[in-house]
This record gives sequence, structure tokens and C-alpha cells, in this order.
Amino acid sequence: MALRPVQVNIKALDSSAVGRFWAEALGWSAYSPGVTTYVGPAGGPVWPDPVAVCIDVVPVPEPKTATKNRVHLDLATTSAAHYAESVARVRALGATPALVGQGDVPWTVLADPEGNEFCVLEPRDIYQGTGPIAAVVVDCEDPRAMARFWGEALDWTLHEVTDDLARLRSAKGNGPYLEFLRTPDVKTVPDRVHLDLLPYPGDDKAAEVARLRTLGATDLDLGQGDVPWTCLTDPEGHEFCVCALP
Repeated sequence: MALRPVQVNIKALDSSAVGRFWAEALGWSAYSPGVTTYVGPAGGPVWPDPVAVCIDVVPVPEPKTATKNRVHLDLATTSAAHYAESVARVRALGATPALVGQGDVPWTVLADPEGNEFCVLEPRDIYQGTGPIAAVVVDCEDPRAMARFWGEALDWTLHEVTDDLARLRSAKGNGPYLEFLRTPDVKTVPDRVHLDLLPYPGDDKAAEVARLRTLGATDLDLGQGDVPWTCLTDPEGHEFCVCALP
């Protein structure tokens, strides 16, 4: 039994506009099958995508209030020219510079039109072949503890774990990494960005949720009511959802 990350959930006042931004930033397409805007590889909406961790932008009435999100995306580039072109392109799409205490670094920190931070990375060998999203990065207090919980929760392979960083990736060796980065920040408000997980065909969602609770996950009531997904938090309070198979 195991789960897989299938999408990054982003809350937005204008989900259509934020969805369009991310579609153009990633070279993907935006689809609006209902109230949300789904962003995935071109060619028509496929859910779950067999390789990519996609984006689902969900409309909410509240604006972003946190100084810095505790979950963000790192975008991959393949060369110095591609890096420069990528930064220029997302700036033209409406991204703005963001200061998160990064200092003098070789990558560029930006925010989408509603202030959600992301990084455009300089070319790195480790992220060649991930697709446009190099990593989903989660700020945390204890990467080793996060590696234990998420390593048990997912069927992904643990590639690296230190006191400062834990890095997992699909056992198939494709798509982005999931990284837990040690930071001094503490969570003060609900997450604006979180992961959505999905069981595999034939696996029981209720049993998976029960297993997560034994690993240290906690039920979360956001006023979601009777919905087909289950809202939980990991041992450090990061929110995530377990979705139902279509």
C-alpha cells in the first residue's frame, strides 16, 4: 500500500488567471473542467498524469496573508541560455521578484501574480529530465523526520537525507523531486499551496488514510464538509489531501 503525489494544489482569488500564468510558465495547458483550473502537459487533460505532478488552482475568497509560503515550486532549466530565457519569460507573464532572505544565490526567486513564491533554478545535473518542475519544496523543521513520514506515506524513493535536506522521487525515476528543506520559519496560517495524493487502482482510500494516521498524520477540518477527498496534516502540520480515484 502506498500513495503518489498527483498534483500541487494552489489557492487563488482568481484561479483562471493564476492557472493561465502557470500553464504559460511551464509550457503546459490550462483546463477548466469545473470550478478549478487544472494545469498539465499539452494534449488534453489526463488525470492522474502518468509522469508529471500537475497543478490544480482552486478559487478561494481569501488573499494570501503569509509572508512566505511553506511550499513552493522550483523550475528546471537546461542551459544558461534557457535559464535567462525562462526568467525573462515568466517576468513578462507577470512574475515579480521576491525577497525571502535568499541573499546572493545563483537562482532567481520570484512570485506568481498572487504572490506565491517560486524559484527558477540555474542548470543543475540532478534536475535534467524532470520536466519543467524540478522539485516541489517544503519548508520544515526536521528533514529526517519528514523523510521518515513521507517515505512511508509514498511509494517514492528516498535519494538523500541530511539534517538540512531530504529528497524523494518517483521510483520510476521520472517527474519532479519532493524535497524537505530545513528552515527557521514556523507555520502560522493555513497553507496556500499543498500536495494532493492519490491511491493506486485497486487500493482502498479509507485504508490508506487509516495507515497515514498510524504514521502520524492528523485529520484536518477546513469546513470542507462532505467531499470525496480527505484533508490531513503531516507531523509538522503541513496540509495535504488524499483524493479518491475517478
